[in-house]
Amino acid sequence: MKILANDGISQSGVDALEKEGFEVITTTVAQEQLENYINENNIAVLIVRSATKVRKDLIDACPNIKIIGRGGVGMDNIDVEYARKKGIHVINTPAASSSSVAELVFAHLFGGVRFLHDANRNMPLDGDTKFKSLKKNYANGVELRGKTLGIIGFGRIGREVAKIALGIGMKVIASDKFVGKATIKVDFYNGQYINVDIETEPMKEVLRRSDFITLHVPSQKDYVIGKKHFDLMKDGVGIINAARGGVMDEVALIEAIESNKVAFAGLDTFEEEPTPAIKVLMNERVSLTPHIGAATNEAQDRIGTELASQIISLLKTERV
Repeated sequence: MKILANDGISQSGVDALEKEGFEVITTTVAQEQLENYINENNIAVLIVRSATKVRKDLIDACPNIKIIGRGGVGMDNIDVEYARKKGIHVINTPAASSSSVAELVFAHLFGGVRFLHDANRNMPLDGDTKFKSLKKNYANGVELRGKTLGIIGFGRIGREVAKIALGIGMKVIASDKFVGKATIKVDFYNGQYINVDIETEPMKEVLRRSDFITLHVPSQKDYVIGKKHFDLMKDGVGIINAARGGVMDEVALIEAIESNKVAFAGLDTFEEEPTPAIKVLMNERVSLTPHIGAATNEAQDRIGTELASQIISLLKTERV
């Protein structure tokens, strides 16, 4: 049985699948050629990340597909309910990349409060001639310790962010329509840990009280953060979006930065991927990464082995 990992899969995932007798193809097939390739090669399992789209037309055109696997959390690039109505298993790996995304949030936060994103642009250009003026420009950093982090969306990734925040001494508040309370276990050395209970609050309260805000919500029809939400925030807030493009109004974000309502932003996802708006890319107070939240070796290993485990279990059941 053939498996096409069109956006790639870790070697650990390949090894686990091949050990069970499956043929794993890691060729990247262009979207417009995908239908023909799947049918000509009798592909039974299609594994994607965020690049490949699996819409109704592809699902209808490829009757041999038994499983669609998404390496990661969000499945907005797949017509999930339609596929399931057609009898296709749709699986993902919601927990595998949580730690990696959470650490990237803090890469943006630590960089933002110490201006690293801007310093790394300007030091190569002017560091040898304007060292003293650059030192003065970046001299007003702040510490994260003791500040309040507001987490919008308190699922797996939001809770991983909370663990790091608590570990470095931040105060954590959160908002989530579907989560009322969560216990965050913060692990330390030699088996020691603490449990911290966090009750979620109305989003307006989180926006008003937070020094920094991070988004961890799924893709939605409307903005989660727009102009009216920026108006509620503290002056000088920092905001991070490592969730999905389109959950934050980027026009309103740039306006908030230019008015100094927002001190800095960290963006890993964008409204117009893969061609983000130039005004966003060129703003000196925006820290930028190209949608790499889950792109660590450890996360990709976990994603690959978790997908393999689910695929093997499902196909073995069918064989029986």
